[in-house]
Amino acid sequence: MLLRRRYIFFLLFLLSGCAYLKADRAPKSQQYFTKALTVWSEKDPEAAIKLMRDAIAEDTAYTNAYVVLGRWYMDMHRFDDASELYGSASRFCWDGATIFAKPLALSLMINGQPDKALSIINSRHPKNDTADWNRLGRQAIFIRDAIINQRSVMPVSAGDKINTWQPELFPMVTRDSTALFFTRRVNNMDEDLYQAIMEDTCSEWKSAQELDEDINTINQESAAFISADGHYLFFARSDNRSENGWSNGDVDLFMSYRVREDTDWTTPQIFGATINSPYYEGMPSVSPDNRELFFVSDRPGGYGGLDIWISRFEEGLWQKPVNAGPNINTPGNDMAPFIATDGNTLYFSSDGHPGLGGTDLFVSRKLSDTLWGPAQNLGFPINSSCNELSNCISPDGKKLYFASDRKGPAGNYDIYVCNLPPDITPIPVKYVEGYVYDSLTTDRLNFAQIYITNTLTGDTLYHFQSNRGDASFMITLPTGRFYARHTARTGYTDIDDTFHLDEKSPENTLIKNIAMLPFDYKEIKPINDSLIATIHFDLNRVDLSPKEQLAIKNAITPWLDETGIAIYVNAYTDNTGTPLLNEELSFKRANLVTQELVKDGINELFIISRGLGESKMIAPNETEEGRNKNRRVEIVIKR
Repeated sequence: MLLRRRYIFFLLFLLSGCAYLKADRAPKSQQYFTKALTVWSEKDPEAAIKLMRDAIAEDTAYTNAYVVLGRWYMDMHRFDDASELYGSASRFCWDGATIFAKPLALSLMINGQPDKALSIINSRHPKNDTADWNRLGRQAIFIRDAIINQRSVMPVSAGDKINTWQPELFPMVTRDSTALFFTRRVNNMDEDLYQAIMEDTCSEWKSAQELDEDINTINQESAAFISADGHYLFFARSDNRSENGWSNGDVDLFMSYRVREDTDWTTPQIFGATINSPYYEGMPSVSPDNRELFFVSDRPGGYGGLDIWISRFEEGLWQKPVNAGPNINTPGNDMAPFIATDGNTLYFSSDGHPGLGGTDLFVSRKLSDTLWGPAQNLGFPINSSCNELSNCISPDGKKLYFASDRKGPAGNYDIYVCNLPPDITPIPVKYVEGYVYDSLTTDRLNFAQIYITNTLTGDTLYHFQSNRGDASFMITLPTGRFYARHTARTGYTDIDDTFHLDEKSPENTLIKNIAMLPFDYKEIKPINDSLIATIHFDLNRVDLSPKEQLAIKNAITPWLDETGIAIYVNAYTDNTGTPLLNEELSFKRANLVTQELVKDGINELFIISRGLGESKMIAPNETEEGRNKNRRVEIVIKR
């Protein structure tokens, strides 16, 4: 696409500057030319093309007509016609061999004839234009090698239950591969999210249905991503300008949630200002533990155009996004990230890396927490001379779903699927899933904090929590390794265990339910808890009034000289909003109260600050009164 964009600029320049070549055009050819432009603007391309060809037939040296018709052919992906036309222009137009050398070379190159393109490049490039010609040469060599080393896969259409005459983009397959989410550009204007369900009997998709009105609005919604556990929906929505003009941008990221896979999505909530900005934010993808967010933005600090950015969810907060780096991002547009189930393999689209003519698909492997390996082109025929804009990998790592406009004009995308070649598949993983429960009553325990650790290094690999609705959890982990797991929940004794994922085992899923004992069940040294203060918060408020600051000071003053105590600052929310956002909000409030205690004279080393989200309701959430009681921070002294 980058080369094609340069080519369009070249044609516009050429069109504006070459009228002098022959001012005395034949009147009939000029009439055909003017009429063709009018008909093209009226969205009748075939009639416009016929008129422009009539103009050339009347005047075979009509440079402007060749320029415009060639651009139309390229936009419509009629590369055969474009290369034939530019060949004629080179022969018949004044100085045509020079004027049309680049367009001819480019059209031949992306039409699968790189050797002919190289012949033109090597014979015609002038000394004063070396950089552009060298780029064309490198591109032709890349395409030639890609064709020679083409992969033994054949992309096929996802079928007419998915693809229509309208553009379909951003495919996303759920963990069990029974649902496909995608974006449809309705009437080539409004983008909405759709879902198709797999037929049980014949492994074919049912007709796609639009998501409900809580998700799709009069604004544009696009690029849905479903979390690995099936509970979160991430997507982008347009037209979100805020009154202050800076806290939101024109396109921002949103999140919705469901407690079980058979329940409705909640009303979407917008991400905070750490992620969203006045610039473009879209095309989200989230790691299997829901703690690493990949998205696309044109905010300052990138490498140019659209870049891929990454934010981690730590201590209840989405951290400041960091750029994915120069191995991923280029001066062009780098878009549509998809992080595979191994959490280490990133697929994306780019028009800045060497490709086959349009936007291509690439893969990169994580080398460290902050460094990604070189981008690898997925090769031909996955990539084509047209645009491959977005993709996802099936949960088993064997199939690639992607959007391409290879069968029609530029921008008219359909969704394709093919087998994924072994050298570009993710690291093999298995699913570890289950639920957390009370070992005495068998009650499910939601919001239990679960940590997965590397037994060799002690590094925490993942941190997540049991689901709000049914206390379930799910994580994907690379096979052939030992793992340690630590589980903690308010009111229960921490649990530590280890497990091994055998790569030779035929089972793809390991069931590891977690039973927890109430904290006071065992005979242990008595611990006395003293609740010394409770601070209640209005909806979404993250500040302390002078009155609340004084209440905290009065509550902690009698304990300033005490030794052998620990101070717990436990923050809770109601159940409105999504668990991730509530966890973030509770951490903010807990940290707010903690800093106030430090200011009042408490050593921060003795304070344990915890954002516990929705894990401990003390009142029903059906009323505003109950929700007000649940939005609180408790200061507890343990002796």
